[in-house]
Parts: sequence; C-alpha cells; structure tokens
Amino acid sequence: MNDLSAEFQDTGIGIFGGTFDPVHIGHLRTALELKYTLGLAEMRMIPSARPPHRAQPQTSADHRLTMLKRGLGDEPGMVADDRELRRERPSFTLDTLLEIRSEVGPDTPLCLCIGMDALGELNTWHRWEEFMGLTHLVVAARPGWHLPTSGKLVDFVHEHRVQDHTSWKNSPAGKLLIVEMTLLPISATGIRQARARGESIRYLVPDSVIEYINQNQLYNT
Repeated sequence: MNDLSAEFQDTGIGIFGGTFDPVHIGHLRTALELKYTLGLAEMRMIPSARPPHRAQPQTSADHRLTMLKRGLGDEPGMVADDRELRRERPSFTLDTLLEIRSEVGPDTPLCLCIGMDALGELNTWHRWEEFMGLTHLVVAARPGWHLPTSGKLVDFVHEHRVQDHTSWKNSPAGKLLIVEMTLLPISATGIRQARARGESIRYLVPDSVIEYINQNQLYNT
C-alpha cells in the first residue's frame, strides 16, 4: 500500500465534479458540507474539460481552474484537481474514478458526489454500471426529493442504498447514500446571464472570483 492510500484509508476522499463556469457559492458550500457530513479527509473538486452530457464551457480551462482555486482559498482538505482538464478526450467520470483508484490503492474509500438530478440520468453515463466497483455514490438531495421510479435505476438504488451515514467507511466502494441538505438555488448559467446584463453577482460568487472575472472581462457578453 502506498503512502497516499495509508493516509486516507480511514476517512476517504470525496469527488465533486462540474464545469465550474464560474464556480459559485452553491458549489463550494455543498462540497464543504458534504465533506463535513461524511467526515472525509479530502474533497477533490474536479473541473470537466469537455462534459459529454451538457453544453460545453463558455470560458477556457485555465480560467475555470484559476477561479476554482481562488474560490477554495486555503480551506483545509478542499482541493482543486485538474486531471480532466489535462486530458485530450471527453471527461468521462469512469476514467477519473479509475485514475484516482489506481493512485490511492484498493482500500481507500472513495465517494463520488452528485445531485439527485444526476442520479436520475446516471444510466446515460458512460459505463455507469462499473462505478460501484470503484466508488461509493453520495447523492445530495433537497428536502422533498424523489428517487427514480422506473428503469434500471430502481434496481440499482435498491441494491446499493444504505441508510447509515457511516457504514460506507467499512468498504472502499459499492454503497449509495442520500444526504438531504438545503442546496443553495444558485446556477452558473444565471450568473453568466446576470454578468452579461451588467448586474452585480456579488454574494453569489466569492469576492476573489469576482475580482478575477473583472480583471479578465469574463462573461460580459
């Protein structure tokens, strides 16, 4: 077992992806709360370069990574991971899971964090049925959430879901956990649109990120 695996085997690593175009308070607060709720040693926020399931980012990889690093600041255990930006192919989650698993070894718990909307579309993701051999799946859900009611996902949830928020720590992968939390109703699309209209985006985006956006004249049109 390598040193990195030994360091994290008791508390695990969270994986939180997105385009972060730009990163905003909703992204950051959700990731931080999941880190605390689950007792993770580290939450890795991973900007996607070319996401296959959504519109392509408006700004460059360099801008988005820099904004993410500024937004995270020096918060302990919150890490900007640029691995998907360094690839020359679409950002498949499976590739990221395989890479991280190979780096940390077979015993370190991994927690892939997604939203309930993403869970409902999980069966459209590239080789999604292989995920649970590599990671736990943590679903952040708003109060009043509903699980998928039809298709392969019903059996998938029934097979993997656990109620105990700590039971996943006993294994490196394979469990699905739903964490109910009050998610901030902020969208990067809305921020870009407000910026293009010349409106203030203060209190939606960290001040350090706003400063960078202003310096580089991002999202003006």
